Amino acid sequence: MLNNHYTVLVTGGAGYIGSILVPELLRAGHEVVVIDSFMYHQSSLLDVCSNEKLTVIRGDARDVKLIASYMKVADVIIPLACIVGARACERDPVAARTINLEAIELILTLRKKSQKIIFPNTNSGYGIGEKGKYCDEKTPLKPISLYGRLKVEAEKKILDAGGGITLRLATVFGISPRMRLDLLVNDFVYRAVNDNTVVLFESHFKRNYIHIRDVARAFMHCMSNFEAMKNQTYNVGLNDANLSKLELCKEIKKQIPKFVFVESNIGEDPDKRDYIVSNAKIGKTGFKPQVSLKEGITELIKGYQIIKRDSFVNA
Repeated sequence: MLNNHYTVLVTGGAGYIGSILVPELLRAGHEVVVIDSFMYHQSSLLDVCSNEKLTVIRGDARDVKLIASYMKVADVIIPLACIVGARACERDPVAARTINLEAIELILTLRKKSQKIIFPNTNSGYGIGEKGKYCDEKTPLKPISLYGRLKVEAEKKILDAGGGITLRLATVFGISPRMRLDLLVNDFVYRAVNDNTVVLFESHFKRNYIHIRDVARAFMHCMSNFEAMKNQTYNVGLNDANLSKLELCKEIKKQIPKFVFVESNIGEDPDKRDYIVSNAKIGKTGFKPQVSLKEGITELIKGYQIIKRDSFVNA
């Protein structure tokens, strides 16, 4: 349990990350206020509704009066509300800009200097890295997609305002009450379980990965070490999981031998990210991920005996 108990405002708190993080915050004794539009009709926080420290508000992160009202009582703000992913943002660029950037600007406008902000950025802002060279927090950001550009701009505004921490998350994987199947590991394991095959476009493209429970742990770590970590950004990923799509498929095949993957020279991946990432900086603060890629794949295989694709995709 953390030494201090806070009132934590989590926008988008019923989403993929929020539905893992919110129960962790409650277990640590914090008061938690969730504002979520429930746009995907999810029921991901039902298991914690009995907790008297939880408040759930069905509302929009862009609603000025609503956000202003609950900002008044917040010690910590975790803005998870977001149109996530390159495809989802390209499909609705107005929603992407207003939620991913303008809602952050709203929080910064309303915020008191004493209020802490912990913001989830994406390491997709690195775009296309130099071959064999790790991207660290000093590496210039070159986002390719609208999603990446908006997240990078929001991060800059938070850091410029002071009193915040930003986390550049690797591609997240793992089971969540508000499941997503459009994330790369989750998607490939689903295909391996259900289709036994996947066709790879630009299979050499590399990226870093992190389990969703370790993402929640990273937020908790930032809260308990806020003064030492504030006004900085940190990469959050597995040190041993800077993998290409082909390498990822080989890891999955170790647990699903019937899985067949084919490299195609025809077609291209709309997500052009290709980089490897150093997570040494957050490691120096004492944070260490606990869930390996292998363990996450095992978890997903079991989870896919329960769920099917239908409503579990953002893009």
